[in-house]
Amino acid sequence: MTLAHGRPYLAIPGPSVMPDRVLNAMHQPAPNIYEGALVEMVRGLVPDLKAVARTDGHVAIYVSNGHGAWEAAASNTIAPGEKVLVLSTGRFAAGWGVVFDRIGAKTEVIDFGKHATVDLARVEAALAADAEHEIKAVVTVHVDTSTSVKNDIAAIRGVIDKLGHPALYMVDCIASLAVDRFEMDAWGVDVMVAASQKGLMTPPGLGFVFFNDKAAGRQAKTASFYWDWAPRANPEMFYQYFGGTAPTHHLLGLRAALDMIAEEGGVEAVWARHATLARAAWAAFEAWGQGGGELEMNISDTALRSHAVTALRLAGDHGTRLRQWVEQNAGLTLGIGLGMAEPGAPDAGRYFRVGHMGHINAHMLMGALGVMEAGMVALGIPHGPGALAAAAAVIAEA
Repeated sequence: MTLAHGRPYLAIPGPSVMPDRVLNAMHQPAPNIYEGALVEMVRGLVPDLKAVARTDGHVAIYVSNGHGAWEAAASNTIAPGEKVLVLSTGRFAAGWGVVFDRIGAKTEVIDFGKHATVDLARVEAALAADAEHEIKAVVTVHVDTSTSVKNDIAAIRGVIDKLGHPALYMVDCIASLAVDRFEMDAWGVDVMVAASQKGLMTPPGLGFVFFNDKAAGRQAKTASFYWDWAPRANPEMFYQYFGGTAPTHHLLGLRAALDMIAEEGGVEAVWARHATLARAAWAAFEAWGQGGGELEMNISDTALRSHAVTALRLAGDHGTRLRQWVEQNAGLTLGIGLGMAEPGAPDAGRYFRVGHMGHINAHMLMGALGVMEAGMVALGIPHGPGALAAAAAVIAEA
């Protein structure tokens, strides 16, 4: 017998759960793309997106996923032959580096491993050695979705400023926007990329590049017609927002999602909700790992953990077994371990991830944790007691 029938719960680190309100907003005939309500709605979307990003700068919207946002940011800032410093704390900054490689840039990657944040001393050394200022951009991620590490974006900016280095500072916030606190202007970020399917609670398909005047003034002449951010950020005609036909139904869903963020009390209230729910999840994970329990979080320091996703490991192949059990028997889908081990490697079955981002509340999290514990009991996976009580205590104190 399976107890999976009923509404499934997708607890992966994106696409996140889409609210019914977002889905209902999209469930309508195609609107007029030349004039009227859609045109006016998009004009209102732009300042609301900037408010979530905490910027007074510009935003370009692309019909793409996060990889498209990577390419848009790279294409508009870096010309072939120019040098980029990539600060990697997992799979995703390294992946963005590959995009720079493909447009002909010269990338220098500093790999900080899978269990730690960016080491500021190593960044300072690399930039100090660049006496001729050949490095045109410093690139990193706020939250790496594969490792669940959260980097100190303001501190990295401090190193760049300390040395007076003129490189653009570019940050991937695909996993963290509208989940973890991010202050684009206050933290001195020149270019930020994001996507619709995580904290913004909208189906995959929209990519965003936010950029300030410094970045706009450095625009590479090699940017192609489609990726060029200038007409998207300052359109003379409506179609220029999107380089062609508007992604009508994604925009309707995004409008509903931004309204929900505003009604919750704004992005600061959203940050606070995610912080509490993340602490509740961590309390459960820590309890399961005690007293001979096998469960371990990838990032041990709470200050360095993302509020969007937690990367976890179990012994042997228990990570894969647990994922399969909770999906088949209880309708809960957990995230695969991504980038922690090579596919087919002996330890690949250890890793999995729990997404706790976007449209999530206390009962959704507690239900997911309860099902995970049921799976560990059913599979005979050693785990410490008191996890659900520990999570409930965090929620009760909120």
